[in-house]
Amino acid sequence: MNIDRALRGIAGFFILLTLGLAWKFNGVNLAEPTWLWFTAFVGVNNFQSFFTGWCPMMGFLKMAGLKS
Repeated sequence: MNIDRALRGIAGFFILLTLGLAWKFNGVNLAEPTWLWFTAFVGVNNFQSFFTGWCPMMGFLKMAGLKS
């Protein structure tokens, strides 16, 4: 494992953790359509990229001409 993958895993975990804490302790209703679903999407993608090493956004950035 390299530092990039570790960072992705930690970032994804903390994004999902804060969403869970907001739902549990602040009464945020995740069943209602909110922008928090986008945050959850980013967190899940970040967390899955920790396991797979593949991130969808990196593909878009490469198509835009950025170097890896």
